[in-house]
Order: sequence, then structure tokens, then C-alpha cells
Amino acid sequence: MDAPAPTVPATRLRCVLIPRFNMLGLNGILEPPRIANYLSQDPLYQPSFHSFDGDVVTSSNGLKVACDPAPEKLDRDDIVLVFGSWGSEHYRNPKLMSWLRLQARRNVRLCGIELGAYVLARTGLLSQQKATTHWSYLSGFQERFPDLVAVEQLYTDDGRFMTCGGGTAGLDMMLYLIAQAHGKRLAGEISDQLLHHPIRPEDTPQRVTLGRGTDSLPTAVRRTVSLIENNINEPLKVPDIADEVGLSQRQLERLFVKEMGCSVVQFGLLMRLQHARVLLISTGLSIREIATASGFNSLSHFAYAFKECFGKRPRDYRQAWPEQEVEPHWPGTLATFLDTIRAKRRVERQASDGLA
Repeated sequence: MDAPAPTVPATRLRCVLIPRFNMLGLNGILEPPRIANYLSQDPLYQPSFHSFDGDVVTSSNGLKVACDPAPEKLDRDDIVLVFGSWGSEHYRNPKLMSWLRLQARRNVRLCGIELGAYVLARTGLLSQQKATTHWSYLSGFQERFPDLVAVEQLYTDDGRFMTCGGGTAGLDMMLYLIAQAHGKRLAGEISDQLLHHPIRPEDTPQRVTLGRGTDSLPTAVRRTVSLIENNINEPLKVPDIADEVGLSQRQLERLFVKEMGCSVVQFGLLMRLQHARVLLISTGLSIREIATASGFNSLSHFAYAFKECFGKRPRDYRQAWPEQEVEPHWPGTLATFLDTIRAKRRVERQASDGLA
């Protein structure tokens, strides 16, 4: 006896993989629909993998995925998901760009995952739309595509086009899509299977920055960090920050060093250098323009501070990223910065003791 025909056609998820895509981002997208199929009488989703760069695409962790060429004609109910990670901010493939525009004209839903949002934005389809990417690239994303509105949230959806920050945000985005198509009850059951609660709404911030804060930090410290983060291009002076948070400058400095392990000025410098680093690797701005956008009045001061933090001059760093780095890393974190400060203090104390 023939099996009964499925009552609901399976939605095809067309996963377009860019070399060095993030495997966690891919898994975050694939697991909810896999479990939806597991829990449902009929298959609801059918993923497929496609590439414009060959038969096999290697992810950022070295795992390889076999891919098929992308079919020219898709069904309107298909969803195209473009996966990209480091290096995708500079990725250009004319055939992929043309293919994405073609699918947009046919009203196929398109989504950029993590730095795949750069690829989607490069088509011009996100103009005047809200869009997101991974928070660490967001400032460069906005600078590179000034005609869109870059927002730091888990994902965005305007109906035709979607973007997602990557990582675990893909779980929430897919649960949202499943709830739209098949109801909140099924989405909740999938969330139970994933041990993923609660299902986060799209406008949830990607990260809990020090500025947005954890309750473990005093309010004055959280507000100080927030003021620094929101005034990168025109840094506030410490007395002005102290006035804003309702402390004297001395009180603020003591509290900040106690809680953060560095001074307000040192922390502000790190934030500006990290901002400069993102602009350096993800935009075509000149070194001077990047220095200005990061709050540096002196190009020489910027170059010196950048090398102190990242080990290379800005121009050299740009040239080495990412093509010459097989496994690039993200230096200049707060922990590394504080370790450097502590090491310098030890050297200074040892030198002082030697002179005594």
C-alpha cells in the first residue's frame, strides 16, 4: 500500500556556504528544522547545501561539507541562507551576486547569516532595511553599507530579507520561523528538545556588554563603560564622564580601577583600538580616516597605540588579514589588555626597586 502523500510540502532550506563559514552558525540553523521533522508526522523541512566555490566547502573549524551547484529556479517557498564568517566581509563572487538578485526578483526569501550579511548587503537588496551581523563586525558593517540600518540584535526580518548574527542566534531565528509556519506549540516542543529556553525575540541584544552590564558591576562603572562605547569617535574626558555618573573624578578613577583593573583612559583606549581594528579589516577606509573615526587626532599616536595593542602597524595588520592568516585570532581583548598593563607595572616596579 502506498504511503499517504504529505499534507504539508516541505520547505527547502537552500544553504549557500562561503569558504570559512562558521559551523556553529550552520548547526544553529539546521537543528530546529531537523527536530521539527522528528516531531512531525510529515517532513516539514528539507535542507540542501550549495556553493559557488566548488564541490566541497571548508568551514572555519576545518570540517568540510559537500555541496551541489545552486539551482537557477527555486520555489517561492524556499528559503536561501547565505553562511559566511571571517573573510566574507571581502568576499565577491559575481555569479552568486547575480543569483541572489534573481531569487529576490522571484520573491524567494533570502537570509544572511553572520558575515553572510555582508554578502547579502553587497547585492544592494538591504538598502534602507534594518540588518545585523556578528556584533564584532557591526561598526564596519554600517560603515561599509551606510544605506542600511545596522542594529545589534539576534536577527532581523522584514518579510523578504532576513539577517542573523550567527552562533546560537540561528536557533532563535529558526524557532521563530517554525512558529510562524507551524505554530508556537511545535516551536516550544523543539525548544524543549534543544534545552533552549526561553526562545529569544529578534530584538534581543547579541551580547551583554559591560555597558549594558551585569549586576556584579556597580552602576557607575556600567554607565562609564556605556558612555565610552557610545562616544568612540569623540571620546569624552574623564571629568565629563564623572559628572555624568554623579561621582568626583577621583572617586570614579578609584572605583573603575578596583572593578576593571585599569583606568578609565586605558579602557577607553582599548575600546577605540578595537573599533579601529574592525574598520581596518572590514572597510576600505584610509588609515587616517579610521584614526579619525576612532577618536585619534594624531595619526602617529594611533599607529603607535595600535602596534602596542595588536603587535603590528595598522597598514601591516590590514594586509595580513585574513588571507595570510590560516587561523586568525582576535587579539586585544580586555583580559589580554589587562595582562599587558600588569606586566608593564611589574617591570616598572622591578626597575624602581633596582634603583632604590
